[in-house]
Amino acid sequence: MKNLQKALLAVITGSVMTMSAQAAISYGAGQSYVGVKAGQFMLDDSDFDDATAYGVYAGYNFDPNFGAEIEYVGSSDADVDLGNNNIDAEYDLKTYGAYGTYRYAFPNTGLYAKGKLGFAKAEIEASAEDILGNSVSDSYSDSGVAGGIGLGYNFNPNMSVEAEYDYVAEDITLLTVGAHYKF
Repeated sequence: MKNLQKALLAVITGSVMTMSAQAAISYGAGQSYVGVKAGQFMLDDSDFDDATAYGVYAGYNFDPNFGAEIEYVGSSDADVDLGNNNIDAEYDLKTYGAYGTYRYAFPNTGLYAKGKLGFAKAEIEASAEDILGNSVSDSYSDSGVAGGIGLGYNFNPNMSVEAEYDYVAEDITLLTVGAHYKF
């Protein structure tokens, strides 16, 4: 009886694996990816210089059109103009986001359009120092709905590049170019 149970279990397991493989081929299995991006944070306040942005992201495409993505983007230190030559001020910015994505592949090309909508948190840290060495620092964070649009190009089934324009939070937008590897 034990051998019959083992044989039946092997047949069932083999059948399920075969059906799963066939479904993945027929309907397109999901695909994970990781990437890096660089660009520029743009703040609506003219006293804040634009900051160089750099980040990492990862995602999963459930099918050729729909997916999910998470990202972290940080910045270099950028200057703040306080209108006083005796005070040096700077800020840095970090964002964390989780998005649902949609891609539209243009027929017979590697080109695609991308839209994303989700939730992001932006954290700003600012510091100032006067000529006497007195310093002050402060931080602020904002969370809410975020999204973006972009264009991408698939060089091959595993490698793509994207250019994106994102609304991160009130008064903060982000323009980036990134590359990702799908596996």
